[in-house]
Amino acid sequence: MYDARVPWLWQKVSWESSTLGFWFTELVERNQQLHGWTFGGRPNQFWLTGFFNPQGFLTAMRQETTRMNLSKGWALDTVVLHNDVTRMMREDVTAPPPSDVGGVYVYGLFLEGAGWDKRNAKLTESSPKVLFTPLPVVHVYAISSTSPPDPKKAAAISLYPCPVYKKPRRTDLTFIFSLLLRTSQPVEHWTLRGAALLCDCK
Repeated sequence: MYDARVPWLWQKVSWESSTLGFWFTELVERNQQLHGWTFGGRPNQFWLTGFFNPQGFLTAMRQETTRMNLSKGWALDTVVLHNDVTRMMREDVTAPPPSDVGGVYVYGLFLEGAGWDKRNAKLTESSPKVLFTPLPVVHVYAISSTSPPDPKKAAAISLYPCPVYKKPRRTDLTFIFSLLLRTSQPVEHWTLRGAALLCDCK
C-alpha cells in the first residue's frame, strides 16, 4: 500500500493496473456495471473495459443475433461483427440500439496514434500534445457474411480495421477485436501511425 502497487495475489485473480488507486476505482466501476445489470435489467450501453472476457461478451452478442435471425437462415459460423461509431457520448445514450439492428452500445475506448473528427465521424490526425482521444459510443452488431452488401454503405471512404486492446501494452494477450473506422486517408497511413484503440489508457 505504501508503494501504491497492486498486490501480486490480487492481480493474479483480477486484472492488471498501474497503481492501487486505479485498480480500486476500476473495481468500483466494474461492480456498478454488473450490479446494475443484475438488479436493474440490461443496460442501454456497456463499459467494455469492465469485462474480464470482452471477447466472450461479443461472442454472446453474435449468438443472440443469430438466434433472432434463424428464420432468415443465419448460422453462427457465417455471422461476423460490424460497427458504426455514433455521435453520442456516454451521457447521451438514453435507449438501447434499435431492435431491428440489435447489437450493443459500447463505450470507454481511447484512440492512440490518431484523433477523431466528431463532425464527420472519421479518423483524423492527433492534436498536438494529445496522446489519447476518447472515442464516442460505438454500436457493435452482427451481420451475416453471406448477405449481399448494402450499396448505401459501400461509400468511397475507406475503413481502417483498428485493433482494440485491453491495456496500453499491445500484445496478443490484450487484443480483443478490430473496429472499422472511417478514414479519408489510405488505410496504410494509420497502420504506419500505429493507430489503435485502448480500453484503458492508464
